Amino acid sequence: MTSIVQPDGVAGEWQDRVAAVRRELTEHGPPRIPDGGPDFATVTLPERDCDQVRDLLVEERVGTVVEIGLAYAGSALAISEALLRNGSRNPRHVVIDPFQYTAYDGIGWELLRSAGLDDIAELVTEPSQRFLPRLADAGFAADAAFVDGSHHFHNVFVDLHFLGDIVRPGGIVVLDDVWWPSVGAAVTYFETNLGWRPIPDARVDGTADPASGRRRIGAYRLPDPRPTPDFKEFRPFC
Repeated sequence: MTSIVQPDGVAGEWQDRVAAVRRELTEHGPPRIPDGGPDFATVTLPERDCDQVRDLLVEERVGTVVEIGLAYAGSALAISEALLRNGSRNPRHVVIDPFQYTAYDGIGWELLRSAGLDDIAELVTEPSQRFLPRLADAGFAADAAFVDGSHHFHNVFVDLHFLGDIVRPGGIVVLDDVWWPSVGAAVTYFETNLGWRPIPDARVDGTADPASGRRRIGAYRLPDPRPTPDFKEFRPFC
């Protein structure tokens, strides 16, 4: 990954360009849907939730974000918008999606590029469960992560385990679809045993399941310092 320094005087124009691409995607959908590809409305984070993620990352003043799952780039555009608003001199957005070209025909990455975000974003097209360990071993540090990849419990658990090493102490991890039992159970382990704390206000206006009232988005603050509990202190979590 290369470091990109934001040129002085263009941040506002860059934000406007990203906002315009986001608006076009929200109002008209992606430029195309691959034959047999995933349904846009089903897999894309709703605009209100994207805004909430963006606003949380702005409030946290993040400069580096790891995102798992690109799809049609709805959340990625919102995250990049936050990075630009924060005015970091070296914003970085690592996006991991092994299905970007096989299932989505590269559309999400095309949209990021059309917004000029390939200067700050890097697309990784291998499973997060393989890439995150290498990122952690390299000493890569992020301020936040957004997780919307595999919804299998074991994959979410592995993602969160390594993000616990990658995201700095006191940083945040945001997950989509915590209303799914597999996703919710995985993050509950980290709440119960490793001290991850929910950020309730971060999702108050987000999408909720009409039947259960459970929110779609979950946001968690990592402990500072990182805990090292004894295995004898394990607490059942589901």
